Amino acid sequence: MSDILVDKSDGIAIVTLNRPKQRNAVTYAMWCELAERFRAFDSDADIRAVLLMGAGGDFSAGADISEFDAVRGGAEESTRYEVAVDAAGDAIYEVSKPTIAILRGYCLGGAAHLAMSCDFRIAEESAVFGIPAARLSIVYGVSATRKLFSLVGVTEAKRILYSASRFAAREALANGFIDELAGDATAAALERANAMAANAPLTIRGAKFILNGCARGDLDRVEAERLISEASKSHDYAEGRKAFAEKRTPGFLGC
Repeated sequence: MSDILVDKSDGIAIVTLNRPKQRNAVTYAMWCELAERFRAFDSDADIRAVLLMGAGGDFSAGADISEFDAVRGGAEESTRYEVAVDAAGDAIYEVSKPTIAILRGYCLGGAAHLAMSCDFRIAEESAVFGIPAARLSIVYGVSATRKLFSLVGVTEAKRILYSASRFAAREALANGFIDELAGDATAAALERANAMAANAPLTIRGAKFILNGCARGDLDRVEAERLISEASKSHDYAEGRKAFAEKRTPGFLGC
């Protein structure tokens, strides 16, 4: 059985971290595969939204520390490992489709990076969050730290990173780490994903690119203008106007 499962149905892809006996701890190979999977979604016209979750009772306990001696033993190996982690997080962050993390049980360390890379985070009461880097003498990466800062602000980000303490789902909702607390996070995520999947893909692609660029402070205005222009010349723009005039649901194609 694969450590990462992908199920595609009705325009929604569900990616599952599949090591429940290890609380879905992420191996080096899994970081690399996640990057490849999410890059592939970007060019898959049949996929309109992506959900990320863990098998069993946990999202993920984070990086698989048991393999660190083998894959992250020294400075060179650590650099290679961090490149793989950032590539996975950035592939999720940059994919042009809406992404939702479904969070229950542990969401720690590197797994928090995966969750923060998604557009939305929906958690159940069982979810427990934390970034224990300070207990391992690891500096949390620039990409992940920037995402944390964007979500919770500088003071709360410092508290989370300096203390390495865990916090519960209700605190995560209060500090902005998650945006919804639900009795059934999977059902809530599917409802939200289906609603967004019915909308114009080019609009979502452009909005995500601009918002992510604003959040990071590195917006490429030339590319943003290109995306705006592309949408204005698209089949979907004509279809949206026609459907509005005919008082019917538009059939968007993403082109």
